[in-house]
Amino acid sequence: MMASIISTLRFMSANSLRTDFVRFAIEQNVLRFGSFVTKSGRTSPYFFNAGLFNTGATLGRLAAFYAETLRASGLSFDMLFGPAYKGIALAAATSMALAADGPDVPFAFNRKEAKDHGEGGNLIGAPLSGRVVIIDDVITAGTSVRESVDIIRGAGAEPAAVLIALDRMERAGDAETLSECSAVQDVEQKYGLPVISIASLNDILDYLATAAGPELKEYEPAVLEYRSRYGLAG
Repeated sequence: MMASIISTLRFMSANSLRTDFVRFAIEQNVLRFGSFVTKSGRTSPYFFNAGLFNTGATLGRLAAFYAETLRASGLSFDMLFGPAYKGIALAAATSMALAADGPDVPFAFNRKEAKDHGEGGNLIGAPLSGRVVIIDDVITAGTSVRESVDIIRGAGAEPAAVLIALDRMERAGDAETLSECSAVQDVEQKYGLPVISIASLNDILDYLATAAGPELKEYEPAVLEYRSRYGLAG
């Protein structure tokens, strides 16, 4: 089943892959439209919660999107790392998706609390080595990326990139104070790492403009206004 999903995605262009992911997220109620207060205090007309990919089938399809996006990037990498907690399932599932159609790459993840018995420590999975891709759902404040980079470098490995599901393309800061760059750009500048996303805010807007039915298209003006106020061009 996983190999079939991967094969289907491989025949898609980059644009259709992103469109299909947006459609999939909407169908699973992971991407919703309305009025939502974000962690930064902003009122957003859309909300993305990857934690709602919570069945075997939906997690498997999400992992296939991660795997194909990573392949299409052309990035050289040796293994995956999932920061606790959401990144744990994402790294494991993406490793399985990659193995279904090659390559078979190891993965590891951390736990918040170090164990003082058994194998001890706070790392589980394959030993961190080589070029490591960090997998998460979104980048908000960059905290999990910073912790992941420290863990990977502390083990003598090299962080190669960050792979996320959605780039909100949103300037960092609170409701009133805006940074000159987004959380994604901040990570790229601070750590010298590329951030690869399955889809972005622009892809959501493209979907609303060209593929959405009238019940969703009505949200397009609000999303455009939100991008105009908080977003970045490009």
